[in-house]
Amino acid sequence: MTERHHLLVHGGTFAAMGDGGDISGVRGSGSPDGLFVRDARHLSRWQLTVDGAVPEALTPVADGDTARCVLVPRGGRQEPPAYTIFREQAVGDSAFVESLRVTSNRPVPTTVRLAVTADADFTDQFELRSDHRTYTKIGAVRSRQALDDGMEFGYQRGDWRSRTTVRTTPAPDAVEETGTGARRLVWTLDLQPHGTAELTLRVAAHPHGAAGSAQVPTSPTAAKTQLRTLESEFVEGVSFPTGWPELAAACARGLADLAALQVTATGPDGEDLRVPAAGAPWFLTLLGRDALLTSLFALPYRPQLAAATLPALAAAQATETGADAVSQPGKIVHEVRHGELAHFGQVPYGRYYGSVDATPLFLVLLGAYVEQTGDAALARRLEPHARAAVGWMLDHGGLTSRGYLVYRADQGGLANQNWKDSPGAICSADGTRASGAVMAAGAQGYAYDALRRTAWIARTVWEDGTYAALLEQAAGDLRDRFQRDFWMRECSFPALALDGDGKQVDALASDAGHLLWSGLLDKEYGEVVGRRLLEPDFFSGWGVRTLASGQAAYHPLSYHRGSVWPHDNALITLGLARYGLHDEARVVAHALVDAATTSGHRLPEVLAGYGRDTHTEPVPYPHACVRESRSAAAPLALLTAVGGA
Repeated sequence: MTERHHLLVHGGTFAAMGDGGDISGVRGSGSPDGLFVRDARHLSRWQLTVDGAVPEALTPVADGDTARCVLVPRGGRQEPPAYTIFREQAVGDSAFVESLRVTSNRPVPTTVRLAVTADADFTDQFELRSDHRTYTKIGAVRSRQALDDGMEFGYQRGDWRSRTTVRTTPAPDAVEETGTGARRLVWTLDLQPHGTAELTLRVAAHPHGAAGSAQVPTSPTAAKTQLRTLESEFVEGVSFPTGWPELAAACARGLADLAALQVTATGPDGEDLRVPAAGAPWFLTLLGRDALLTSLFALPYRPQLAAATLPALAAAQATETGADAVSQPGKIVHEVRHGELAHFGQVPYGRYYGSVDATPLFLVLLGAYVEQTGDAALARRLEPHARAAVGWMLDHGGLTSRGYLVYRADQGGLANQNWKDSPGAICSADGTRASGAVMAAGAQGYAYDALRRTAWIARTVWEDGTYAALLEQAAGDLRDRFQRDFWMRECSFPALALDGDGKQVDALASDAGHLLWSGLLDKEYGEVVGRRLLEPDFFSGWGVRTLASGQAAYHPLSYHRGSVWPHDNALITLGLARYGLHDEARVVAHALVDAATTSGHRLPEVLAGYGRDTHTEPVPYPHACVRESRSAAAPLALLTAVGGA
């Protein structure tokens, strides 16, 4: 059985290690282990041995702000452990720090030979995915240099340069070659009877393109204090419901996670910003859709997220057409990557625009932000970007020519470009995948809301009544078309999408709840849809499934065809409340809060679709992001939708 990994996250840095605190660097485990900064692995091995043997975990690493474990030499009942090792690890921005305390359990002097085998392979995260792809790296050179107090590992390929430095206190007695490229840092510790020796190891990552140098915390305790301070500032001032302590705890946990998930970005004038990353381990970077929804959920409580996300995405807005990146003028970026493969164009994700819904969501957030805060200055500053985004929706997006926002499968990137972006997610009830130009239902709802909100900004802030009237007319026409073309009369439910021939893609899917959130459906239709989402085939007891059970396409462990997504359910809950279905909204909210309560009040990216009637605890989805910004913000959306009920 594969050892589970424990995740430490701080800003754009994360570390994943095993139960004993080691990093093995083994590929193909389904989850990356190592120290990662800006999409590159800056520690690929970090393995502790004592007297030449790997100790066993007496107390394995537990989830928390630091990774702490207790280790002893392997042995039996007849031979009590000669020593105990207390190990603690933490991360900071581009940094990793570890403390080791070795305590003798013997009444006589004892000598212990402790070693840490370290390596940095600088592997790009895309190379660690289980998609069987390989990437050529012509001219790549790795280097290793011993320092007085540790090691430095380097990597260069053309103009791409990265370094990792390991410094220790006390300095190692020796640095040994291993025959694999890794280096073994060795200490000989002379322990007095029941005596103790302590070591501190500090790792600084110097990724390509990063500004400044890493400030490595002096100890795991110092790193924890830094993170706790950041978390406290993020939580401070938010009023949590006193009558529903479980929701209050989920909101507090979510805000603390959002504090840790902030990554750097640049605004239109080159200003430094901090925006919510999508999630760890695979998406610790700016994803347009994820950052926008996270900022929308948090808007009533932490509007500064929206105030940073909007200019960051405006700065990355496409200005020209590019086939590889699926870019077109006015389109909002889907994904930003900083890794080696993106730098050399071996993956298209340096700035990748394969999203049909980030652009309307950008406009939705801008309108909601101005309405919430009254900050008209940002709407004036981003007016060119907002008008360009509307222009994309009407022109390249397809609203004028096709009547709907449209996407086509991208051969080098994403087959589906709505939020359900896995290859088979947009399908008929029998599992047949949609073909041709796809018009996903949820994206049409976002477009409708975007047009209405931008019309309001145009009228009240930009003082352009003619433009506002144009957008209002476009929104009304879209609403009329949608209810004519998407509504499936035989089951009183909207289709998941229209395919390239305009045929309804008839799977019963949770995306209908997004139409409630955006207000696209007439009240009568909306109430029917809202109540339908609470029927047993949709509602698992832990939330609304992405696809109703009983359909051939349904699978409880599929990424988008039967699982339960907290952010999806947050949108549904907001939509139910919008249509006056408050009892139904409370049912969904309580289900999500109950799910969070079973896992330390933290909601994962996604849960399996198994029902609560047969599974008394939520079944985890096997490859979910443990820390995910939309899920972290979801309890705040629930609080907005139902209050403390």
